[in-house]
Amino acid sequence: MFIRIRKMLSRVFAEMRWYSIVLALLFYGLTSWILLSLVGEDSLTNSVDFIYWLVVTGSTVGYGDLSPSTTAGKYLVSFYIIPLGLSIFALVLGRIANWVSNQWQKGARGLKSLNIEDHILVLGWNGHRTIRLLELLIRERTSFENDPAIVLCVRADIINPLPGQIEFVKVSTFSNDSDMDRACVDKASVVLMDNPEDDLTMTTALYCSQRNPSAQMVAYFNDESLVGLLQKHCPNVECTPSVAVEMLAKSAFDPGSSLLHHDLLDINHGQAQYSVSIPAHIPPLKIEHIFETLKRKYRATLIGMVKADDKLNIQVNPDLDLMLSPGDKIFYIADERIIKFQWDDFVDN
Repeated sequence: MFIRIRKMLSRVFAEMRWYSIVLALLFYGLTSWILLSLVGEDSLTNSVDFIYWLVVTGSTVGYGDLSPSTTAGKYLVSFYIIPLGLSIFALVLGRIANWVSNQWQKGARGLKSLNIEDHILVLGWNGHRTIRLLELLIRERTSFENDPAIVLCVRADIINPLPGQIEFVKVSTFSNDSDMDRACVDKASVVLMDNPEDDLTMTTALYCSQRNPSAQMVAYFNDESLVGLLQKHCPNVECTPSVAVEMLAKSAFDPGSSLLHHDLLDINHGQAQYSVSIPAHIPPLKIEHIFETLKRKYRATLIGMVKADDKLNIQVNPDLDLMLSPGDKIFYIADERIIKFQWDDFVDN
């Protein structure tokens, strides 16, 4: 019989809603006050002292500064106020702990909706390659003052691979408005698309380009033939095809080429490639002056440039007489990203 009663009470308490718990607290407080008044515990029924004493006693903290003085009051506290208060107190703590745990689990499983902006949104899951991408993004973002948030959005059935370092959202498809709104796709400053299937990358790029045309978008393709097709419809998307075959061929005639390119892309070892845009307040600059100043004062090497009005036409090894205007971007090689350029050095050269 005792076991049945315990199971019944456990089921009742487990199924209680928050409004039921509040009603139980009100019932507990009211009945305790009435019973204490009936047994003559006037010192405990004072409005302020009663609330303080009931919380301390019901939670079994028991400071002892207030206590029942009558025999009936002591029995009442022993067999009603403490047992019932402890049960309700444990129920409330359990519900709070369960709610916190559920919120953490929802975040780890990517089921929560985000409320962020100007973040880097990574769409797709490629196992260790995606983790490597995220680690590089985490390292790179420390170079920027705004330190943008990184959001991984996947369809795969996984949990957050880097909890505490990135945000995580799981969706059913990359082209569903309600799903992608949870990742704040329309507020992202950068969208990176890398999926195992090129056709999925294609549809994702088309959708994201329509939802957020002002974001910087980069899509990775295994099949280079799809690059032209996407850029025909979405010229604002920067397409990155696989260059594994090209690297093999290049290394056959120029040994070490693959190691050189890997070093330029790896920010953890040796020299790496970075970029910076010329500020609006700087007058037109000559490539020759930029090249010399970078080398002399920053130990960096200019390797290319791109005009602000033609971002897809990058010029590598540009002519020294070429003039650059505010908004144009230069690409350079250095030990690390140059955080603060002294642009007056380039003007005075």
